[in-house]
Amino acid sequence: MFIILIGGGTGSGKTTVSKKIIENFGEEKCIMLPMDNYYRDMSHIPLEERRKYNYDHPDMIEHTLIVRHIKELLTGKVIELPVYDFTQYTRTGESIRIEPKPILLIEGIFALYYEELRTLADLKLFIDAESDERFIRRLQRDIFERGRTIESVISQYLTTVKPMHDAYVEPTKKYADIIIPHGGYNEKAINVVVEFIQSAIKAVL
Repeated sequence: MFIILIGGGTGSGKTTVSKKIIENFGEEKCIMLPMDNYYRDMSHIPLEERRKYNYDHPDMIEHTLIVRHIKELLTGKVIELPVYDFTQYTRTGESIRIEPKPILLIEGIFALYYEELRTLADLKLFIDAESDERFIRRLQRDIFERGRTIESVISQYLTTVKPMHDAYVEPTKKYADIIIPHGGYNEKAINVVVEFIQSAIKAVL
């Protein structure tokens, strides 16, 4: 199994890059584990209290579960991917059955943050984009996909998203094997990554 970590700031284009890699190799050969699914289960805490937590801090991700799931997939086991509800700020209690495939992508703002994850990776990507572009994409996503208000998104961005990005996300760029500027729109860089993966996994596929 060829393991790829795809990190970068919120709205940088991580999901877009992940989807383009999957398009090139086919869904029958690829698994994607979105790190957003691994936000900690907060169902034991009242909703109003859940809203107050800083979800842009790396402690909010249950990264030990991701590591365990990767190791299980490596041994040929099936895992149950948690389902997370951003409107309720917690897991739903449901899960998605994931079977092992030759290429595994882990995508999220903290994909390069945890050393335990980095040691398992065959390729580490950091998706880079200008901060204003990232903010606009985040604003659109949180309003249309996650039921947030403009005011709440702006407040969260200023109080936690930007400070946490500067403190915990941007520094992980140093761990990347490849930095892709201009996010998911950088076709040339994505093509280079695809060619590298192809040459690296010939024996696997």
